[in-house]
Amino acid sequence: MAVVEDDDYYYYENASFNISYDDYPSVCEKGDIRSFAAFFLPIMYSVCLVAGLAGNILVLAVYVYHKRLKTMTDAFLSHLAVADLLLLLTLPFWAADAARGWQLGDIVCKVVSGCYTLNFTCCMLLLACISLDRYLALARVQGRAQRGQLQRLFIRKHCWKWCSAVWVTAFLLGLPDLIFSEVIKASTRNVCLAIYPPSMAQGGNAMLEVVEVLLGFLLPLLVMVICYWSMGKVLKDLPVESRGKKWRALRVLLIAVGVFVITQLPYNVLKVYRAMDSVYTLVTHCGTSKVLDQAAQVTECLALTHCCINPVLYAFMGSSFKQHMMKAAKKFGEGRRKRTKETPAEEGIGMSFSSHNEETNTFSI
Repeated sequence: MAVVEDDDYYYYENASFNISYDDYPSVCEKGDIRSFAAFFLPIMYSVCLVAGLAGNILVLAVYVYHKRLKTMTDAFLSHLAVADLLLLLTLPFWAADAARGWQLGDIVCKVVSGCYTLNFTCCMLLLACISLDRYLALARVQGRAQRGQLQRLFIRKHCWKWCSAVWVTAFLLGLPDLIFSEVIKASTRNVCLAIYPPSMAQGGNAMLEVVEVLLGFLLPLLVMVICYWSMGKVLKDLPVESRGKKWRALRVLLIAVGVFVITQLPYNVLKVYRAMDSVYTLVTHCGTSKVLDQAAQVTECLALTHCCINPVLYAFMGSSFKQHMMKAAKKFGEGRRKRTKETPAEEGIGMSFSSHNEETNTFSI
């Protein structure tokens, strides 16, 4: 799944080729790493797939049933659910790859590899857009909206442009995987991985890894910290009688940042270290190489859990989505009552679902 070159593949190969064979008295055997991957990865991918499909399908179902996206956050959340689903749908391929090797040919290998990188990056960039929109929405509610360039550009009318820019950027980052991924014979099985030409085998691969970290982790983290820190300062200045709502909102902000850091930081730190290793040959010991291989598998699974958490953390906690869900439940309940011809008393209970339209989405503030 990861972008790896011929001389830097980490758990399918029997040997580590980071340095010359002369530096080892024997080949670095990694059969135990492959066995761990064949057991661990299918289980983790299956858990992520089931949990992620349930939450993200519900998000899309509510928006499709409601048929109208009122805010930019609504649009970003729907795109985030699509990106999460497309990413999750690649996991069965990687689970089978870890268990039995790649058996589906070069074309599927290229498509699945490119789709994985594309949607992973897209998810992270959309989280940055959601953070920025929530900050600007709160600024407008508080009457502090400034007529700056960002305020004029980050509006509902231009939402499709922002979403298009996110998808195009993610596609460009996934393009190398789409082009260079292929199926090769490694040990006793076929594997799907990116094989770069000699001209970019080291420096080019490292540069791509660093760009992915910058756009897929550091940029979203920076936007989230700045926006949520600014929102936190506004919330702290709320009147004393709003203290309960204030601290609930602050907890949501802290949880959003904390979950992002916990799930994404280990994976991206390891990506940077591997990029440096591909250029400067930092790993020269077989045992260290094995530890890094297992760490790569574990941290990547941890990063994927964000696809399962996104619906709960961003959609279900958002006031706008709650309104959409209540309206969908109301319409669904009315339809059932018409079909089953329930009693008037029962209809009165069903009609108790009500909500008011809001033009902004600032968590549950």
